Amino acid sequence: MLPGRDGLSILRNLRDRKRSVPVILLTARGELNERLEGLNLGADDYIAKPFFIEELVARLQAVVRRSTGTPQSLLVVEDLTVNLLTREVMRGGQRIELTAREFALLEQLARSPGRVFTRVQICEQVWNYDFDPGTNLVDVHVQRLRKKIDGASPVKLIETIRGVGYCILDLRGGPGGVWRQRLVFEPAVMGNLLNTATCVLVS
Repeated sequence: MLPGRDGLSILRNLRDRKRSVPVILLTARGELNERLEGLNLGADDYIAKPFFIEELVARLQAVVRRSTGTPQSLLVVEDLTVNLLTREVMRGGQRIELTAREFALLEQLARSPGRVFTRVQICEQVWNYDFDPGTNLVDVHVQRLRKKIDGASPVKLIETIRGVGYCILDLRGGPGGVWRQRLVFEPAVMGNLLNTATCVLVS
């Protein structure tokens, strides 16, 4: 619960002040009339508790895409950009040449920053295998990709989760990262939310 106020009153205040910051209402009030009231007041999305964090992350990503106009054909993680149409990869303004397999692997990781993919999941996506081939196929390709993506940068994005698999990090706390999870679980920081890209109101 928000201390002393509810999400709807804060949302109403935001819209009365002509603040266009995207808002997602995260609330225990799940009745149809309550959802309609929140959306009619100007909420961009409405999620009733209980909820899955994966769903919240996906909805945050969708709201950010709509509000920023970022095309879904462009994946951005830190200073790394992956253009799915031109298949161009840039890191820190420098173009990086990748093989078809390396690009497919990077795309899988960059689509879900912070999510850990197992070797089987990577094999299924990149090689169309639905099993672990029992070789170091994935590890070798990840090492090659890491050398190209992280080699010249002091900030390392591709991480190995020992015994599990691999993920790509979003160190600024982008979708799925620590920052937005703190918004959800620490609503007392509401005073700082007016200047953020996406506002999650918990009530």
